[in-house]
Amino acid sequence: MNDVDEATSPATSLSGPATCVSKVELRVSCKSLLDRDTLNKSDPCVVLMVQNNGQWIELDRTEVIKSNLHPIFGKVFSLDYYFEEVQKLRFEVYDIHGTHSIGTRDDDFLGGMECTLGQIVAQKKMVKPLLLKYGKYAGKSTITVGVLMEICNRHCFAHFFFPLFLQDLFSKSDPFLEIFKINDDGTEQLVHRTEVIKNNLNPVWEPFKVSLMSLCSCNEDRKLKCLVWDYDSRGKHDFIGEFYATFREMQKISSGNKVTWDCVNPKYKQKKRNYKNSGVVILNDLKLHRVYSFLDYIMGGCQIHFTVAIDFTASNGDPRNSCSLHYINPYQPNEYLKALIAVGEICQDYDRCVNLLFLRKGSVEPAGTVSHDFAINFNPEDDECEEIQGVVEAYQNCLPKIQLYGPTNVAPIINRIAKVAAGDGNIKDASCYHILLILTDGVVTDMADTREAIVRASYQPLSIIIVGVGNADFTDMQILDGDDGVLRSPKGEPVLRDIVQFVPFRDFKTVFLSDIAQQYIPFL
Repeated sequence: MNDVDEATSPATSLSGPATCVSKVELRVSCKSLLDRDTLNKSDPCVVLMVQNNGQWIELDRTEVIKSNLHPIFGKVFSLDYYFEEVQKLRFEVYDIHGTHSIGTRDDDFLGGMECTLGQIVAQKKMVKPLLLKYGKYAGKSTITVGVLMEICNRHCFAHFFFPLFLQDLFSKSDPFLEIFKINDDGTEQLVHRTEVIKNNLNPVWEPFKVSLMSLCSCNEDRKLKCLVWDYDSRGKHDFIGEFYATFREMQKISSGNKVTWDCVNPKYKQKKRNYKNSGVVILNDLKLHRVYSFLDYIMGGCQIHFTVAIDFTASNGDPRNSCSLHYINPYQPNEYLKALIAVGEICQDYDRCVNLLFLRKGSVEPAGTVSHDFAINFNPEDDECEEIQGVVEAYQNCLPKIQLYGPTNVAPIINRIAKVAAGDGNIKDASCYHILLILTDGVVTDMADTREAIVRASYQPLSIIIVGVGNADFTDMQILDGDDGVLRSPKGEPVLRDIVQFVPFRDFKTVFLSDIAQQYIPFL
């Protein structure tokens, strides 16, 4: 064994920034399936397909339920959920004949349904009609997909408090404790090593914290091997004893039960007839502390409100010219559309109103008025669009009707959305959160006002994504991101929390959307 003067826990790395991946369970049932069998009813099975690089791949399938047109399947689909990705799923229902293989005949196919995992998570329970080939309805057949909370709460931590009482046969011991997780393949993985207590037969180690993911892979019945050693400065530690436990056993302390383990040395037990143990380990305290994930809040009813602001300044070029950043190519979407769709397709799954507010800035309206902040559909009384496709259509329809102008002022839009978010922020359960997507072709001209607006907005339930379109030098825009230091207003006031993510489109990856989840939690 290695020297343990500086005892460490492998779980300490978990205290860093959490990722947005979560485990979810999906349960499936169907109603009013088509009856394909002549003598009996259909024997349905649901196949779950996931889209990977444009190809549908089978991930898993349910059991076959014999002769049932209203099956409730016991099989649970387990998936990794990523907020920052569009995870496309397809559920296909088949009538199985004799074997568990999927038939090739058209009459074996009872219908299918496509959706995203984000839609299921946002709705918690999704009911959709089943469709046959070519989009034809499969009669009155429906499929219901329900989602359960995280099956593995990797953001749950256990706080332990262990004392040890050793027998007198160990004089002047310097004990320390090691806890190992026994993996499915039988290998052992160190979870935690306590500090060494010098010259003590009744040591009380410092309380320590371990995530359930690290401790037992969230399996409360997983065996834990615990070893007690007498420390030796040369690394040749003497073995005192061992005991086995499970996290389920440890939790008995919460009901007032005394939780103890005999610390046994197998060698002594074999040689000494009256040997009982080398000491007793007592669990004095166990506390569970849960750090809620972004998924918890989404499934708890948090509504995401998505707003888009597009740069219509003259520096983009005349939209009628193929060199313009706003040029509509019938065969290839421009960078504005690509960024808009990439972010909007994800956010629309969580916008419970299924409406996307669409603003524009730095242009001249048909009436000849310069504006930096009003509805792109020219209807201030109804300035929302239906889903991301409605936003795309509004963008394309407005281009022939406006004249690009300037300058690139961003502060008015941030202030407007922050004001809306402030109203929602009065709701103490943080059930509404706003995302503002700003697409621009250059550095903003009102940088001082923008910094002031961001500092004010950092107190509201709001995150801002800024995507730089084109080949301009966006170096000065990095200051808004705050990654190189805390963003401050011109007067020196710092942001309450980091709410801005800036990325040039040429470096654009949807993974940066995971930062939205990290920004939401501190707001609470």
